[in-house]
Parts: sequence; C-alpha cells; structure tokens
Amino acid sequence: MATNQTGTQEIRVSAMSGWPMLLVVFVLFLGAPIWVIAEVRDALVVRHVDPEAWKILAGVGAVVLGFILSPGFFTVPPNTARVLLLFGAYKGTVADTGFRFANPLLLKRKISLRAHNLNGEKLKVNDKVGNPIEIAAVVVWRVRNTAQAMFDVESYDEYVRVQSETAVRHLANTHPYDGGTDDEPSLRGSTDAVVRELQRELQERLDRAGVEVVEARLSHLAYAPEIASVMLRRQQAAAIISARQRIVEGAVGMVEMALDRLSAKKIVQLDEERKAAMVSNLLVVLCSEQAAQPVLNTGTLYT
Repeated sequence: MATNQTGTQEIRVSAMSGWPMLLVVFVLFLGAPIWVIAEVRDALVVRHVDPEAWKILAGVGAVVLGFILSPGFFTVPPNTARVLLLFGAYKGTVADTGFRFANPLLLKRKISLRAHNLNGEKLKVNDKVGNPIEIAAVVVWRVRNTAQAMFDVESYDEYVRVQSETAVRHLANTHPYDGGTDDEPSLRGSTDAVVRELQRELQERLDRAGVEVVEARLSHLAYAPEIASVMLRRQQAAAIISARQRIVEGAVGMVEMALDRLSAKKIVQLDEERKAAMVSNLLVVLCSEQAAQPVLNTGTLYT
C-alpha cells in the first residue's frame, strides 16, 4: 500500500476480460465430467480393465479448479470501482467497466464513484453576534480517491455527514445573520460569498477521505422561532427607515430643482420667507403617504 503525508495513494490497475476465463471454467465444469465418464465407460465396457486412477483424479481436479477460479469473476458498472485486497494488502483499484476476472484470492470491494446528495438537517446555532438561527445545507459530493475513502477513514459516508455538519456550524458562528459588510459578509446578504467559503472549508475537511465537493448550497436559513417575530419587526423597521431616507433624498432634489428653474426662468421672484413656505409645502406633498388635498389661499403670507 502506497502512502504519503496526505493519505493513501490510489493505484489504478486493469483486470482482464472475464469472457475468456468464463469459457475456460465452463469447459472445466462440463468437459471434465464428460471426459471422466467416457474414460470409465471405455475402460470397463470396451477394454474390460479398471480405469486409470490418474485420469479420474485429473477430471476431479479440473472440476475443483473450476470452483477455485469461479470467485475471480466480478462486474464493474459505470461510475463504480472495485478495490482489490490480497490478504489485507491493497493491490489496486479497477475502474474499467464490464465483466472482469482477477485473482480468485483477491477481495473485491465495491465503491461508488457517482455523485451523492447530502441533505443536511436543520441546525440550531448562534451566529457571530449571538442571535440563535436555524441553518441547513445541501452538499453534492463524490469519491475522488478510492484508496483514501476505503482506508484513511472508518466510514466515508458518515465522515462526510459529520464534517459537513461541523463546517455549517463553523460557518454560522463566524458570520452575522444580517447586516454584514464587504469585509465581513452576512449569511443572508452575501449568499454567494458564504457558499464559496462553505465549499472551500468542506473540501479542506474532506480531502482526508478522498472526497470531492461538487457543490454546496444553503437549503435553509432563518432566525430561531423564539426571536423570529422580534427580528422580523426589526427588519421591517429598517426597511421603512431606508425607504423614508430615499424618499426624503428624492424630495429634496426635486425641491432644489424647482427653485433653481423658477429662479433661472424668472417666473416669480421669491423672498426667503416665501421660499421656506414653498419648500415646506413641496416636502409635505412629496413625502406624504396620502394624496395631497389642494387648499385655496385667498390671502397672503403676511395677512
């Protein structure tokens, strides 16, 4: 078994086609008994002598050889491999698909190279600022190194599940749920960056098992039920404040534009008091949530 600092090295080997050997075994099973029966009949009936013992033993030996060779046959479906062991020693991995034959003494352990889906359970953890949240992830993975998957970890399926859960917990503990920045992305606001970080951490953890992470995605992300209603109200308040800020910024710009155009075209000359009144009226109209009601002023600002 070849090993290095990163784990057991995979050795790809080829196995011969099983069809020629199947013909040989068929001849041993069928031809040897027919030959022994014919020899005994010829000796007893035709030559009237005892059959030669060595010929009978040779026929029996051929049948026994057929039984010995039979465990050497195995199949390799697409995206599947067979790990070969001889008395506990790793001899290589066969990935050639089809009907194959190898040393009957070899133990041929099947391992899938197909993509697997791990639908993680919902985990209740605290984010970076201490808020309890629920988080879950879906991980698509496949075996890349059959030797590491078989020999470097106890059970690679269980290893993937446990390490995936650990990586998701660590991700949630190192990022805030919301309100992050470019330097510190949040779980909800920077999904792509968070997913890339999750996939990178998963790959580092699963390299020991010879597993490749094809894709990782967050399948569930929410505040824990006990604080969900409170945090929802906070989000709604933040959204309202943000909307109000944009409305005020737009209204101030429109008022400024109106005053500049009135002054540039000399439509009306306004003193500071009248400008203040106009600004007040325009801001009320533009920022109000209800439609403005016209009011006819029959006097002036000074009466």
